[in-house]
Amino acid sequence: MDAAQQEATARARELQRNWYGEPLGALFRRLIDDLGLNQARLASVLGLSAPMLSQLMSGQRAKIGNPAVVQRVQLLQDLAGQVADGSVSAGEASARMDEIKKSQGGSVLSQTGQTATGSGAPTVKRVVREIQSLLRSVAAAGDIIDAADTLAPTHPELAEFLRVYGAGRTAEAVAHYESHQN
Repeated sequence: MDAAQQEATARARELQRNWYGEPLGALFRRLIDDLGLNQARLASVLGLSAPMLSQLMSGQRAKIGNPAVVQRVQLLQDLAGQVADGSVSAGEASARMDEIKKSQGGSVLSQTGQTATGSGAPTVKRVVREIQSLLRSVAAAGDIIDAADTLAPTHPELAEFLRVYGAGRTAEAVAHYESHQN
């Protein structure tokens, strides 16, 4: 890989970090490990071709162009967390992945009519990620920070919201969301 390709890959990974909270290679590898998948199965569940998944993972491409695929990534992240905390078994995870694969975005209903979280209501993390996804689909993190800086003198709470959800980590946004629940 020559210097120009390395620079383009580094730039793509930085854009991914801004848009998705981390480079997609790291995110997808974690999903593969946590859910016991291979790249072909992950690509299938997400609705991507194997070459497109590979290009996103390697930084040859920066952005997932289809909002439904972004939604499926978020659903898989939620599912991986549920498998990790033991609230979803491997067998249930496999069935949920089939549901996620069929989804066109929005809530994924299970056979019981509940959302994929299993509780009938979206998790705080899922709500936060949807807000982050929406903001990041409108503008890059740097632009959101610039907007927040412009708003800060007259509207500090709105500026904080933009910074936390538009450019911050999911954990920070979850903490912010939970602190404003009442």
